[in-house]
Amino acid sequence: MNSPRRFPPPWSVEETTACFTVRDCAGQPPSYVYFEDEPGRRSKAKLLTRDEALLFAVNFAELPSLPWRILKEIPRPPNSASRND
Repeated sequence: MNSPRRFPPPWSVEETTACFTVRDCAGQPPSYVYFEDEPGRRSKAKLLTRDEALLFAVNFAELPSLPWRILKEIPRPPNSASRND
């Protein structure tokens, strides 16, 4: 029997002053992607630019649409978490 997904699709991306928040259909945030556009602060904190963060957040939000059989084929190190459905 398939277990319900913890963060069901569709996912959306919202921008705040310092990050993009990826949210599922229930409003739960599985991810925050932080950015900084000031070069000095960005390099010191090792943050992404706004454009890089947006691209990452949008691609992350599309992950629920990927078939799990493709994700199961990705090699993982021993003792890593895996999905059993």
